[in-house]
Amino acid sequence: MNKLFTKRFGALMISIFLISSVSFSQFDNVDFLKSGTTDAVKLMQAYITPWANAFGAGLNGSWYNTAKPHKFGGFDITTGINVGMVPSSADTYDITKIGLTANITGGTMAPSISGPSSGTTPTLTYSTSGVTVASFNAPPGTTWRYMPVPTAQIGIGLPLGTEIKARFIPKIKIQNGDISLWGVGIMHSLMQYIPGHKLIKADVSLFAGYTKLQGNIPVHLNPDPSLLSSTIPANTSFDNQKAYMSIDALNIGLIGSFNLPVITFYGGIGYGKTGTDVEFKGNYPLPGIVSTPAPHAENLLKTGSQFPVIDIKNFAGLRANIGLRIKLAVITIHADYTKAQYDVASAGLGISFR
Repeated sequence: MNKLFTKRFGALMISIFLISSVSFSQFDNVDFLKSGTTDAVKLMQAYITPWANAFGAGLNGSWYNTAKPHKFGGFDITTGINVGMVPSSADTYDITKIGLTANITGGTMAPSISGPSSGTTPTLTYSTSGVTVASFNAPPGTTWRYMPVPTAQIGIGLPLGTEIKARFIPKIKIQNGDISLWGVGIMHSLMQYIPGHKLIKADVSLFAGYTKLQGNIPVHLNPDPSLLSSTIPANTSFDNQKAYMSIDALNIGLIGSFNLPVITFYGGIGYGKTGTDVEFKGNYPLPGIVSTPAPHAENLLKTGSQFPVIDIKNFAGLRANIGLRIKLAVITIHADYTKAQYDVASAGLGISFR
């Protein structure tokens, strides 16, 4: 993988994460696939984990800006931007410890996608029966450690001191790919069980929220023109290459707020968990060894189902946040900061009718 691949991959990820009209970039330089189905997945997983985790953490942001549920029939519509932050400890990884079968030279530490963009990276060489199948450098980083994640949701008051929240973006096609998002949350007041709670300016509630983003990312790998393709049928199409991405985010906790006429101070503490899965689909021409008439490298046909699923598990544990909301008539403005393994800064704007 080279700098061009990194730039294209970065543009692709940002296109998805910002859910904007920015067109999908295709992977025109996916050298990591040449390492074979198993190693390709290990390389991609180690490389993209920081951005995937930061984005997953961002999906858990902006669910609430007060611990006071709407009255029955009350509602709000809120938009927000959450910025997931990659810790510096995730900027590199030891390429010798991810289980590759390659011969690795030129060092052991490789930059992740958020890591340094300059300097020499380790070289990976794959050989069988004395024949070199592929040789390439681990990709450089981008030095970019902030993942902006937009959210838009509606909250509706229900009976019994309960409020339900929903996030939804229908499937949007972007060139050869598509994305969609949905989420559901629920808030239930605990203050209602305390006698005289209406005289207290504070609120305490239980909250749980789940968000899921799905997308098909276009991938592009043509047969190596320097290698034969004798085993690949002549009518084989490589235009169906895609990576299917699924990101889940769960947020459960206890939230509280102190309510003044214009300003509300709020915060929460609880459990957060995110995860990312990536599956390849389509046909891929990967270099491999053909034994006759003598061992030599050729393009061999592989399908997406032959690649293992990339399974990225993020931090699962304690998260805590604190924030401030300003309410002017029906307009609300909020900002908060969440502390976890992947910190998140959030801000948003909405309208609210109690």
